[in-house]
Amino acid sequence: MQALNCLIVEDEPLAADIICDYIAQVPLLELKGVCENVFEAMEKLRDEKIDLIFLDINLPKLSGIDFLKTIRHNCQVILTTAYHQYALESYDLDVTDYLLKPIEFPRFLQAVNKVLERKGQAGISEVVEKKYFFFNVDKKKIKVFAEDIFYIEAMKDYVRIHTSGKKLVTKFAISEMEELLKGGFFLRIHKSFIVNTSKINVFSASEVELEGVSLKIGRTFRKEVEEVFKRLKSS
Repeated sequence: MQALNCLIVEDEPLAADIICDYIAQVPLLELKGVCENVFEAMEKLRDEKIDLIFLDINLPKLSGIDFLKTIRHNCQVILTTAYHQYALESYDLDVTDYLLKPIEFPRFLQAVNKVLERKGQAGISEVVEKKYFFFNVDKKKIKVFAEDIFYIEAMKDYVRIHTSGKKLVTKFAISEMEELLKGGFFLRIHKSFIVNTSKINVFSASEVELEGVSLKIGRTFRKEVEEVFKRLKSS
């Protein structure tokens, strides 16, 4: 089955990054470019065969709706916006779907399935989403995949995130980080440490070892840690 060539027309870098990441997780989609305005998109459409456009409505100079009225190419369009009031007008223009920001991955897949149905192709039954977060580091937003984190170290009002080959410092209380990572493979073992249990190589009643580093288990956390270790041993 041939992949669909996709184009993103979006002037917000964070929103564009999220859609880029979603496209990368779907084997049937291939990203051909990201345009910040409709004039860049027009040039791209002249140069490339595009099957699907993810089109923001609120764009500089010319809106996505006005651009949509000028498209003469045989491609499907999924509108993206933070404003629901454009929904009715967009359906009059025969768009395939309409996504409200912030866009969740399951809703993104639902829209892609509509595209595939229109093309007579089978829908996507299951795609595993890799969980990630954006952290403020040196006045930039850095994407970090949860599975790449080894452990997190408290530094007063900041935390240091240890990943493979990188250490990122961001302003976060470790209690806030614990809440953010809740429900995954992460475990608070000490007032100063949260660890990714899938990265643990060695553990005992008093410490864990991961990435060649030994971390102490705090006395107040020991009971909960022991319960988790029991599950690890039986898995």
